Amino acid sequence: MVAAVAAAWLLLWAAACEQREQDFYAFKAVNIRGKLVSLEKYRGSVSLVVNVASQCGFTDQHYRALQQLQRDLGPHHFNVLAFPCNQFGQQEPDSNKEIESFARRTYSVSFPMFSKVAVTGTGAHPAFKYLTETSGKEPTWNFWKYLVAPDGKVVGAWDPTVSVEEIRPQITALVRKLILQKREDL
Repeated sequence: MVAAVAAAWLLLWAAACEQREQDFYAFKAVNIRGKLVSLEKYRGSVSLVVNVASQCGFTDQHYRALQQLQRDLGPHHFNVLAFPCNQFGQQEPDSNKEIESFARRTYSVSFPMFSKVAVTGTGAHPAFKYLTETSGKEPTWNFWKYLVAPDGKVVGAWDPTVSVEEIRPQITALVRKLILQKREDL
């Protein structure tokens, strides 16, 4: 009897743990200033998760387009969530403080930025492991983009050769759907 109860508890606990990590917003990450942040705070919004780098050939085009997207659609219904990464070509070698200063000074970045992370391999941040596993697409360079719906599910993934402008219609449609849904709920 005790063994059956223990087994039932174990199954419930395992199910609860699995359920907690069934979507992107279930994870935590350290922001660019060193504070642990629950990604849960972005639930109910559309997120474009991007692994960024300051010294990449894609930097200027992507940072400008990402900031314009944030300005046009955010922050109530949409956010770019930027995760600096130094895994590809060592193109993000600076400290978090230097990365933030560069992004804010050069591109007037207003979207949330997180501490430098690994996005592939055994040391990859759990949120990126989730993005990779659920989309079936693993970053192979800087500026991979993952579109995350308000419920935390990944609905698209693109490599850096796909511009932000090319995926803007999909992002805008998802934000529009969210706004209409919120109006209906009123």
